[in-house]
Amino acid sequence: MITAMITPMTPDGAVDYDGAARLADYLVTAMRNDGLVINGTTGEAPTTTDEEKERLLRVVLEAVGSRAQVVAGVGTNITSHTIELARAAERVGAHGLLVVTPYYNKPPQPALEAHFTAVADATGLPMLIYDIPGRTGAAVASETLIRLAAHPRIIGVKDAKDAPGATSHVLAQTDFVYYCGTDMLNLPWLALGAVGFVSVVGHVVGDRLHEMIDAFGAGDVGRARQIHYDLIPVYDGLFRNQGAVMTKAALDLLGLPGGAVRAPLLAATEAERQQLALDLDAGGVKLPGSAA
Repeated sequence: MITAMITPMTPDGAVDYDGAARLADYLVTAMRNDGLVINGTTGEAPTTTDEEKERLLRVVLEAVGSRAQVVAGVGTNITSHTIELARAAERVGAHGLLVVTPYYNKPPQPALEAHFTAVADATGLPMLIYDIPGRTGAAVASETLIRLAAHPRIIGVKDAKDAPGATSHVLAQTDFVYYCGTDMLNLPWLALGAVGFVSVVGHVVGDRLHEMIDAFGAGDVGRARQIHYDLIPVYDGLFRNQGAVMTKAALDLLGLPGGAVRAPLLAATEAERQQLALDLDAGGVKLPGSAA
């Protein structure tokens, strides 16, 4: 159970490092997260500086200690910059890397293979490929993933391609570990062979997602299915707007560190916050001051 952690910010948009430490501790202790992804898309990595990324990683590593694995999001659409971020993450002490498909420039498959290989060659850390064509404009083909699986440090995929056939082909032909990267598909992806989730809703229901993983692994598919159904309002609520926007709104409703978002994102509207409160309540997330 891994959550892709937001980057808490102050009202003026500065990174709230104390808040990040508190949130990381909460996610590990109360939400049962086995790991955290720092500086991913949900962490607003496209709008944080390299210096902020490195300091945030240091703060979270110190906050969680040996209680959880910390994976650094280092992907950009420039191979040399991605390598710089990967090496910085290794120096700081990250346990692994998450490398998103280069976005906007839409590299063809041989270029994608060369990019991921170059990043994996640059450090001694294990690496996950983040396949999310809806954001990047370029899917990683199954054949490319199968070839990349031969690299000793490319160990798996955060899969947000939402293509069960493609995922099945790769899982059947490699020893890759797969993490579901689309919360609504968490349970189906366990059935395909995923080992867990890199989740957004894990900020508020990570403990129940961990219970889903445990139930499925124990063969109690009925229990896992019921958890999935119970969480549908939470899945819906946190993605009515962009994930970081709604997650920060949810954390604010819960009295946890979240704060502002950076442009071009805009904070959730009051109407969105009111709907989110209803969604969270329907999904069994009790807000401060709500009826027990």
